[in-house]
Amino acid sequence: MSNTPASRVSVSSSEAKARAEALIVGLKRNEPELLDQLRDDAFGHLGRRTDIAIRVVPDAEADAGCSVAGAYIAGSKPPVLAVANSTSAGRRAFTLLHEYAHHLQQTDVTLMDDLLAQPDGGHALEDAACNSFAAHVLLPDSMFSHIPSQGPTAPDVTAAWRASQASRAAVCVRATERLATPGHILLLDSQGIVQLAMANRLPPLRRGSNQADVPVVAQAVASDTHAGRSLSRFEYRDGILGAELHAQAADIGGFIVVVAVTDHAPWERFTLPSVNDGPAGRSWTCEQCGDEFTTFEPGCRTCGAPKCPECGRCNCQPRVAERMCQGCFLLLPERMFSGSSPRCIECL
Repeated sequence: MSNTPASRVSVSSSEAKARAEALIVGLKRNEPELLDQLRDDAFGHLGRRTDIAIRVVPDAEADAGCSVAGAYIAGSKPPVLAVANSTSAGRRAFTLLHEYAHHLQQTDVTLMDDLLAQPDGGHALEDAACNSFAAHVLLPDSMFSHIPSQGPTAPDVTAAWRASQASRAAVCVRATERLATPGHILLLDSQGIVQLAMANRLPPLRRGSNQADVPVVAQAVASDTHAGRSLSRFEYRDGILGAELHAQAADIGGFIVVVAVTDHAPWERFTLPSVNDGPAGRSWTCEQCGDEFTTFEPGCRTCGAPKCPECGRCNCQPRVAERMCQGCFLLLPERMFSGSSPRCIECL
């Protein structure tokens, strides 16, 4: 299932946590010592198993549809846990445990039935549970006891990372479980590219997406301290923006961590839910017929323009010459006109 891009379906952090805890309970029951072994040396202990194989691959070969730089290849004999080799040791351990959680879920009939009952076939819930499982294996609850009930700030996330031996990704996942309202915790590189996107009751952003133009990220990228604070709308794809969120950024070891919530931001004295509480489509003017429209549809792979609902065209040039009929107002091939007539032969 990890080889299919996860749908942009909202999953609550409590749902993901509950499923991860079920995996942990199963491990404790079936292999009591394995959990501590995974926390100590995930690569060493999983590498000695015969029911799975580990493959370290170039980053370009890691599954772009997964929320981490890795992939679970269920069809191999035995199934393969693929992990990108371009990340830190802590991040590789997190990715390996994430992919192992895919294996645990996809080899348990009951857990698979639960996923198949989901509206998207379980892709979003499975992936979120994998992140939660990896983070829970690596980080105990005590590491986050300092985070208040109203949820974490961006500096809180950084403080938890500095106090632990775990990866930035693992800390971001555990911090997301402490969000009191719908929101995101994002890990970005210094240029504003998403490395990990965690969400609570909002559709998750895509790993690899460029958020550099989002106000809070633009502030962080421009700042020597990677600090920022602003109302912001994050981009999903093709100019489609999410809800307006209260967002704060901080440095996390040379990367940027962003905490963004719909309301009750803990770094603000008082906040109300934004009136812009939903995604906004992009506005477009068709170059073919001049129609102005708003769309959520992806752009053409060739020209980047969305398909016009009026004429059904993107901005790609037609393979045959066309003309607008002044009778039926349709774009038609030149062969449908007689000479220089402004009307097609059907409208004469």
